[in-house]
Amino acid sequence: MKKVLILGSTGSIGINTLNVIRNFPEDFEITALTVNTKIGLLEPQIHEFHPGTVVVKDEKLGMELKARIAGECNVLVGEQGLIDAAANLDYDIFVGAMVGFCGLAPTLEAIKRGKIIALANKETLVVAGELVTKLCRQYNAKLLPIDSEHSAIFQCLEGEKKDQVEKIILTASGGPFLNKTKSSLANVTVQEALNHPNWKMGAKITIDSASMMNKGLEIIEAYWLFGVKQEEIEVVIHPQSIIHSMVQYIDGSVKAQLGLPDMKLPIQYALTYPDRQANQFPRLDFAEIGNLTFFRPDFEKFECLMLAYNALTIGGTAPCIMNAANEIAVHKFLNGEIRFSHIPHIISTAMEKIENHKSPDIDAIFECDKETREFVMALS
Repeated sequence: MKKVLILGSTGSIGINTLNVIRNFPEDFEITALTVNTKIGLLEPQIHEFHPGTVVVKDEKLGMELKARIAGECNVLVGEQGLIDAAANLDYDIFVGAMVGFCGLAPTLEAIKRGKIIALANKETLVVAGELVTKLCRQYNAKLLPIDSEHSAIFQCLEGEKKDQVEKIILTASGGPFLNKTKSSLANVTVQEALNHPNWKMGAKITIDSASMMNKGLEIIEAYWLFGVKQEEIEVVIHPQSIIHSMVQYIDGSVKAQLGLPDMKLPIQYALTYPDRQANQFPRLDFAEIGNLTFFRPDFEKFECLMLAYNALTIGGTAPCIMNAANEIAVHKFLNGEIRFSHIPHIISTAMEKIENHKSPDIDAIFECDKETREFVMALS
């Protein structure tokens, strides 16, 4: 039986991870669950899965939960609680399901212990890809992608030779604004941006999908995960979200991984790798689907996509600056402080104004993240 720690158990990835584990009670045991603030969702998870430890990042809510569950399990609080759980608890698989930069420090602790890292927190590789991949090699930690696109690429690469890869092709749904003009994006509402046509996700990642920054983050993540050159990473719009990504080889052959838009499949693959296990998930019906369509992305309309390519080209802390600026800009948009169309402008401004550091260590990355957030928060 594999012991699992889920960093971010009340988000969409965390909930789907528990849905998968619920189907395999003989194979997995929950060691720990962590959340930012959603103790109302965490509490029934505690009652069902009986983790030895839970962590609540919000310290006040953590103390409230401790009083409510009356010793049912150990409760840690704060960012240090997340780090301590990853560094000290007994587990085999670390599921990085927490959204944002805050997932980096706990993930590094799990890597240093040589754990299996089932990673959905793409920001970990975006801001510290060179450091993370180096540590994985040093401590023999296995990094398995949970993002549907990267899981697809990972599956397409199985049994193939790395030097025979010509390019990888990341598919993108295009989000809710695929058919809108660039000028109309200035007036879209938060509710419109949160209305993704295919996927049910948390607010932050849904906004990133609408701006296509999510795909930009995935470009950088793929660069570090698969060791390909930047020019070997291509993005194609595929509105149906059936082909999750593809790999093209030097002989012209293309391998694709297909499935319904359901995160349980890539999560299960990461948890059970290298095996596949039978499940009762819905299956594809190709006759019902009918058509699969593809388009080139509009880089002029989706400026965030080009900003990500630029950040990868620049290197150093540029991706960290981009990510931090985006996180604050999305927060401001969700709070009604800025327009949707201001998001790429804010990111671009931060990338111009914040000093870039080449080959940063972990302290430089954390300082860069802090500096960028303070800069963007101060922008009117």
